[in-house]
This record gives sequence, structure tokens and C-alpha cells, in this order.
Amino acid sequence: LIGRLMFELPEEMGLIAIAVRQTQGKGRGGNVWLSPVGCALSTLHITIPLHSNLGQRIPFIQHLVSLAVVESVRSIPGYEDIDLRVKWPNDIYYSDLMKLGGVLVTSTLIETTFHILIGFGFNVNNSNPTICINDLITKFNKEEGTKLKPLTADCLIARTVTVLERLIDIFQEKGPNGVLPRYYKYWVHSGKQVRLHSEEGPLAWIVGIDDYGFLQVHEEGKGVESVHPDGNSFDMLRNLIVPK
Repeated sequence: LIGRLMFELPEEMGLIAIAVRQTQGKGRGGNVWLSPVGCALSTLHITIPLHSNLGQRIPFIQHLVSLAVVESVRSIPGYEDIDLRVKWPNDIYYSDLMKLGGVLVTSTLIETTFHILIGFGFNVNNSNPTICINDLITKFNKEEGTKLKPLTADCLIARTVTVLERLIDIFQEKGPNGVLPRYYKYWVHSGKQVRLHSEEGPLAWIVGIDDYGFLQVHEEGKGVESVHPDGNSFDMLRNLIVPK
């Protein structure tokens, strides 16, 4: 639907499609996602000028969207300590334990404008088969004696889009350093180790992400290098390759 409409609309007009349930959702590498009622599911169309801070670093968009999903909950007064986090490159997690959602970004460059389609989905209200945001809120209420109310998918989609707009504005004005402190505040990788090249490859420490959104790692005796996933692993951080 959006693919047909996005080139017909005036540039200043936003466009979003929201699904209540999804039977043919797309994941990375051609995976198909089945998403029942109770998830926040949407595809958002935005335009980014090629000659802009973000236009020169398009891979960063998936990180901004992941951060926006987390902040859609954790920026609500009282909900700041709900343990929702980002996992590089495109997942939303409960702590570092369980996946709650993900982001998939596709882009088309027409002349000097990127047309970006952002698909994002996260589990708001389904306890099975894993866990959902409202389970985390219930758990927090029990542990802390609070009475935070459950959240709804439509509220969190709206908040995500609003937060994303602000993050894009900040990135366009200040570049990566304008948003990275907020991103690191919520990511799951601080102090973690990964293997490079293969399952038996050398160990490296995760340091952060570089100006283009690639993961930075420090291998002992070799300094800091940027890496990307090998594309074959179910866990995106299981096996990383150093780009030439």
C-alpha cells in the first residue's frame, strides 16, 4: 500500500500503515513474521535528503527507530525503569534476555531524496510465546509496589513516531554524537564480548557504534575496528566480520 502511495504524496505529508495483526510480515534475510493481535505493527514512510547528516549515514535510521521504540515507553513519567533495551542492529529487548520486537528499514534513492520505509513491530500485550511490554509493567508493579497502567499498541506507535521525529531532527542538526549518549543508555552490549570471523575466531570487546552505524569492537593488540554481521547466523551478534 505505502509502496504505491509514497511517490504520489507531497513531500511534507507523512504516511503510516498500521496493522492489527500480520500474517506475511517480513524479517531480515527473507524471514516471515507472524504477528497476532496485541502487537504494535506499522510501516512508516519518511523522506531524508541525501545531502544531510542522516542522508550520508542512512544505516543509522534503524538505530534511531529502535531507540524511539524504547523511549516511547521509558520517556513516560513513572515508566523510566521498565527494562526495555536496544540490541544492535535492529532489535528491541527485555534486558539482555528476550526479544520483544524488531525494525526493518528499506530505502530508495530518487534523485537527491531517500524514500525510507520503516517497518517496526513489538509485542505490547501477548504473554505468549515469550513476553510483552505489559508483562514487564506488571512485573515492575509487583516488585516496586507501583500502580503503572498497561499501555496500548496505538499509544506506543504514536509515541514512537513522535520520538523518532525528534531524534531525526537532533541527528540532522548535531550528527551521531547528538543521539549516541541516549542510544548507549539503553543498549544491551556494554562490556560484552563477541567472536570475529567464525565460531572459534578471536574474542573482541564491544566498544560502541561508529559514525555510519557499524559496530565497533576492540580486539586485544589490534585497536578498535568496525564490524558487521556475517548474515548467516540467527543471532546477529554470534559471528562478526571485519569489513575491508
